[in-house]
This record gives sequence, structure tokens and C-alpha cells, in this order.
Amino acid sequence: MTITFLGTGTSQGVPVIACQCEVCTSADAHDKRLRTSILVEGDGKVIVIDSGPDFRYQMLRQKVMHLDAIVFTHEHKDHVAGMDDIRAFNYKQQGPVDIYADERVQKALRREFPYIFDEKGYPGIPQINLHTIGLQPFDVGAVRFTPIEVMHYKLPVKGFRIKDFTYITDAKTITGSEVAKIRGSKILVINALQKENHISHFTLEEAIAFAQEINAEKTYFTHISHRLGRHAAISKELPPGIELAYDGLQLEI
Repeated sequence: MTITFLGTGTSQGVPVIACQCEVCTSADAHDKRLRTSILVEGDGKVIVIDSGPDFRYQMLRQKVMHLDAIVFTHEHKDHVAGMDDIRAFNYKQQGPVDIYADERVQKALRREFPYIFDEKGYPGIPQINLHTIGLQPFDVGAVRFTPIEVMHYKLPVKGFRIKDFTYITDAKTITGSEVAKIRGSKILVINALQKENHISHFTLEEAIAFAQEINAEKTYFTHISHRLGRHAAISKELPPGIELAYDGLQLEI
């Protein structure tokens, strides 16, 4: 199974509009970060976790020719805004795309994309099959997802474990029972927003401490702000076994 990082940036992406900091003006491709999302390919399925504002370009850049499902972590705009662009897959595949989301996220999708759920069925709108998820494991075809609830300040957000791979964005706190679901992962992906304290995201220091607690064979940081620093510089500060993810990075799990 292959995991591709479609985006590793925070809600504004990197570079940030109108910013002239050393990260936003960097010529290093590792410092160009679209909004956070991953592509999961394997066991006969092509799945995206989160479809943010950059979804269309991410699909084009990665040359994704087929999409079975989108799994949502939460309802913030940088994770759902691009869902309208599944229309191209509907047309090519001549059928709907499966959407997996909890009830709260579904409510937000209905608010953000009311025309998708309109009973009149206007021609050309996205076609979806909506599946309700909670904290129990669920399957997308043969791909088993184990939800992990983390807190994004006061908002519950879902991370997911697939085999020995755990993917978490937008975490600030994680309870012991949810940490137990992560233990034993060989690959951990966790958010590391910036060095300064933040109300709803792990800082670099907090992300390192959490990675060391889990002690996965490899940890990758994602959901990275331009405030964290340049990829090359921060990479030198990280302990062994921990790396910054970057757009286009591929992992085999």
C-alpha cells in the first residue's frame, strides 16, 4: 500500500499570500506546502483523506485517474473546501464517490455544499454515497480504518490508523485511551505547526515529545506553518527517526 502526501501545509499553505519571510520566499521545493491531505492507494482502492482548497490541483499534480472515496478528519475549511471537484471523477467513472464522515462533519458538508444534497438533483453536481463513521473501525473495501479521536482545542478531530500507519492532523491533546490505539505503529504522522505555543496545534517541541512517547520506527511531521522555519534548517534540529514530511513524499506501508 502506498501513501502519498498531497499537502503538508497548514490552513494558509506555504507560501502564505503576501508574506516575504525566508520560508515563503524560499526556492526549496520542500518549502512549498499545499493544504494537508494524503492519498492512500492499495488493496484495490484509491482513497483521499481530506479534500481541502487545493484538492483539484493535488489530483492533477499527482495524476490521480480514479477515486473511490474521501475520508474526512473534520469540517474545517482547509480540509473540506475542495469536495466539489469530485465531479470530474463522477463523470469519468460514471458513478458516485464514497464519502466517510461523522455526523458533525456531515452537517457541515450539508451547510457548505447544499446543492449536493438538494432533492432536485441539479445536473452536473457532485454525486456521493454518504457513510456515517464514529470511533469504531470501518472498512473502505479491504482497507481497514481505525479512528483515533484527538482534540483540536475544543473540537474533536479524527486521526486514522491503517495497518501500522497512523495519520493525525490538528491535534493539541490526546487522551490515554486514544494513545493506546496508536501504540505499535511503525509509521506515525503528526502535526507540528510552529515553535511558538498554539491553542489548538502541537508545537514542534510537543510533537517531538509525542513522537518519542509513541516510539514508532519513523515519524513524519505535517500540517506545517511557515512559522516553523525552512525545511532544511528544521530537519537538522530533529532527533533520529523523526523527519518533516513534504508534498510528494511517498511511503510504503
